[in-house]
Amino acid sequence: MLKIKKDDEVVVIAGRDKGRRGEVLRVLKDGRLMVAGINMVKKHKRPNPNVGEQGGIIAQEAPIQASNVAIWNDEDERADRVGLRVEEDGKKVRFFKSNGKAIEG
Repeated sequence: MLKIKKDDEVVVIAGRDKGRRGEVLRVLKDGRLMVAGINMVKKHKRPNPNVGEQGGIIAQEAPIQASNVAIWNDEDERADRVGLRVEEDGKKVRFFKSNGKAIEG
């Protein structure tokens, strides 16, 4: 089970975007994440008249390593670590390490 999943709110703890928060758009197989508004890069895009796409320089998100982000704990208003535990009914759940509460989603 992954500790960070799609639609989780995360905060960057290392790199040029340190301290910024965003929502996870996608989790890649190699352990990287696509986070909305984080690690923005400029991409030179060639126009495609067949599809009607305009060319130019566009800004888009680039993947960021999962180790450089931490999940955001709304209750404590700070970054937190994630733990995994098995409930009595055999279901795996993620929880915040600071207060032990389960993470929804």
